[in-house]
Amino acid sequence: MKPAPFTRHVPRTVDEVVSALAEFAPLDGRILAGGQSLVPIMAFRMARPAHLIDINEVEGLDRLAVDGDYLSIGARVRHGAFHKPVIDGPLGKLLAFVVSHIAHYPIRMRGTFCGSLAHADPASEWCLVAATLDAQLVVKSVRGERIVPVTDFLEGIMSTSLAEDEFLAEARLPLLPDDTKFGFYEFSRRAGDFAMSAALVTYRLVDGVIADAHVGIGGAEDRARRITEAEDVLNGQAPSPELFVAAGEAAANAIEPLEDIQTTAEYRCDLVRAVTRRALERSLQ
Repeated sequence: MKPAPFTRHVPRTVDEVVSALAEFAPLDGRILAGGQSLVPIMAFRMARPAHLIDINEVEGLDRLAVDGDYLSIGARVRHGAFHKPVIDGPLGKLLAFVVSHIAHYPIRMRGTFCGSLAHADPASEWCLVAATLDAQLVVKSVRGERIVPVTDFLEGIMSTSLAEDEFLAEARLPLLPDDTKFGFYEFSRRAGDFAMSAALVTYRLVDGVIADAHVGIGGAEDRARRITEAEDVLNGQAPSPELFVAAGEAAANAIEPLEDIQTTAEYRCDLVRAVTRRALERSLQ
């Protein structure tokens, strides 16, 4: 199928973007960046925006740089930018490892980091990264700018706290200490499919025990989020197979699992146990 008719607008500045949103968002206007989520559902006519505000010519939205204690990721930065570490240290390595699990190579060369967050698919790898690392998100409109913690941004399945005239201009990921360990593991039925469950863990080893553990789970609930119950199990303990099993059990007990025609709640909890344990095992490799 082909998309329903729409009008394309091509702003050149952020001011023009927010002005266009103020005018056209009430008329079912949408932001177009990578289009890897929006365009397919338009082709199936599951979405019929009357106006597309194409931000691909907007100066400055392709910025990818360190600002103080954060890595700043502009709204035009593609997934493919992370195929190699964009900065030295654990965060650069983490992003490079995770990106290889996102869909397929052609999609990674067009889709955007911020677009993935704005789409808010529960299985999104970048939503999981943002949730686990406590990202700060820069949202803009004609009313100005606001900085939104990711916990307030992700509201549910394909649902965010963005007002209709706002757009996600930038994501800020906190830099990780040099001694940070991380592990990522996801399960999908086929390579490139949406993850049925995924886990990302980061922590530091201080005198042989785990400190500042972050455990994030995606794909299992209506949004990606940190699981503090699993973090509490890990903090202050020495890494061990038994500890990692216990953390997986805590994560599984803490979630409210999604169910569908193919997946029961019990099965998804089992997946969470497995991906959490395997992510922790990978953190020591």
